[in-house]
Amino acid sequence: MQYLLGIDLGTSGTKTVLFDIEGNTICSKTIEYPLYQPRNGWAEQDPSDWWHATCDGIRYVITKSGIDASEIAGIGLSGQMHGLVMLDKDGAVLRNSIIWCDQRTTKECDQMNKIIGERRLIEITANPALTGFTASKILWVQNNEPEIYAKCAHILLPKDYIRYMLTGEFATEMSDASGMQLMDVSKRCWSDEILSKFNIEKSMLPKLYESPEVTGNVHKRAAEITGLCEGTIVVGGAADNSAAAVGTGVVRSGSAFTTIGTSGVIYAISDDVSIDLQGRVHTLCSAVPGKWTVMSCTLSAGLSLKWLRDTCCLEEMIEAEKLGSDPYIVMNTLAEKVMPGAGGLIYLPYLMGERSPHPDPYCRGVFFGLSASHDRSNMIRSVMEGVAFSQLECVDVFREMGVNIKDMIACGGGGRSAVWRQMLSDMYGCPVSTIKAEEGPALGAAILAGVGAGIYDSVESACDKLVSRKSVQYPNDSDQKVYEEYYKLYRKLYADLNESFKHLSNLPK
Repeated sequence: MQYLLGIDLGTSGTKTVLFDIEGNTICSKTIEYPLYQPRNGWAEQDPSDWWHATCDGIRYVITKSGIDASEIAGIGLSGQMHGLVMLDKDGAVLRNSIIWCDQRTTKECDQMNKIIGERRLIEITANPALTGFTASKILWVQNNEPEIYAKCAHILLPKDYIRYMLTGEFATEMSDASGMQLMDVSKRCWSDEILSKFNIEKSMLPKLYESPEVTGNVHKRAAEITGLCEGTIVVGGAADNSAAAVGTGVVRSGSAFTTIGTSGVIYAISDDVSIDLQGRVHTLCSAVPGKWTVMSCTLSAGLSLKWLRDTCCLEEMIEAEKLGSDPYIVMNTLAEKVMPGAGGLIYLPYLMGERSPHPDPYCRGVFFGLSASHDRSNMIRSVMEGVAFSQLECVDVFREMGVNIKDMIACGGGGRSAVWRQMLSDMYGCPVSTIKAEEGPALGAAILAGVGAGIYDSVESACDKLVSRKSVQYPNDSDQKVYEEYYKLYRKLYADLNESFKHLSNLPK
C-alpha cells in the first residue's frame, strides 16, 4: 500500500495529514503554536515551533495509523505565504520570522516604490509594494537590524524552512516564491533587477522549482526525529492558497475558488500571465506548472462575522450552547429569514483596512442605513452580504483582466453556509459548489507529492480522479437583480467615504 503525506503550515498551527492514493484521509493531526506581537501591528513566530509541530504531527499520524513509514511515497508541503525566515551560514535561525500579517514595513514599501518605481515594480513582480509581502520585510531588517542582516546567509519562506529541516536543501517553488516580490513573475525566475536595486545577494535565495518537482529527500537526522524513512522524497509543494486550489480541483482556466476564513480569498487559474497595473489584485505563479493565478485577499471576511458574534450575538451564543450547536449555525438561521438587501442595511467589511480591491490601510467598517427597525438578524445578513459584495468587487477586477470565471468552489468556514454560498452564486452569476474533501491545502500538497512520486501523471489528471463535488447552488434571477442595485450603492459608499477614512485616522484615539 502507498500513502502520501501533506503538511500544511498555518498561522495558528500545523496540520499533518496522511492520505491513501485515492485521496482518502487516513489520519490527521493539528498542533498549535503561539503568535508573538512585540509591538502594535507586528506579528512574528518562532520557526522552531513550526518544526516541533511538524515532527510531532508526523510521528502522530504514522503511529496512530499503524502504517509502515516505508509506505509513504512522498511528502508535500503547504504553508502561510510571505513570511521571512533568516538563517546564518550554519543554518541557524537568526530571529523570529516576520509573518504575512505583520504591518511594520510601510516606510520600506515607500522605499521600494522610490527605488524601482511603482509601475515598474508591478510590471516585474505583478504586485504593488505591500507590507505583507517578503521583500519589504527584508528591507526592514536591512534598515533596522543591520547586525542581523550582516549574518544572514539564507532567506526562506515558512514552509521552506520545514523543507530545509527535513532535507537539508535550500529550495522553494514558484507559487510561494512569487509572493516575495523578488521574482519576475511572467518569466518564473528571480529578478536580477529587483535583487540588485534592493542589495540582496541572489546566493541568499533558495533554488526555484515547479510545485510537483522533487526538491530533496528526508535525511538521516530528520528520519530519526520524525519516524519517516530516510530518502523519502519531498516535492516543492505550494503556498497555502495554491495548495488549496489543487486540493479543490481548481487547476484549469475558468475555474476558481472563494475561501471565507478570517480573510476572504478568491483564487482563479489563467493559462497566461495577466497583471493588474492598478495593484488591486495579485498575480502569482500557479502550483500547476506553466500556469498563473490571479488572487484577491480581503482582510476581514469571516473576521467580520466573528466580530459581530463576539460583540452583539450573546443570545445566539447562549442558544447554541443549549442546543449543543455552533453559534454560526444559529446566526445563519436568522440570516436566512431576512430577504436579500438585509432590509436596507449595507455593511462595508473594512475592520482591518483593506487589501483587495482597495489597497487602503485607512478604511474602516461601516453599517450604512441602520435604523430602529433593524435587529441582529438584519445585521447578520448585512455582514454576510457585505463580505460577498467585497468578493464580487474582486471578481469584477478578474473579469476586467480577461480572467473569466465560469465555475466557483466555496470553501473555508464560511463556505459551509448554504446561505452565504447562495449569496455568492447570485452575485457572481455562476454556479457555486462545495467538494467532498475538506483537507484543502494538505490534500493539495499530497497530490503534488503524488505527481512527484510518479503515482499520478499530472496535477490535472490527479484532481480529476480525486476531487469530487458535494453540492451545487445556482443563481436566482430575482435575488440577483436585488443585489445588483445594492451593489451599485455598496461600491459608491467606499468612493464617497475614502477621504473621510483618512481624516478619521488622524483624529485622537
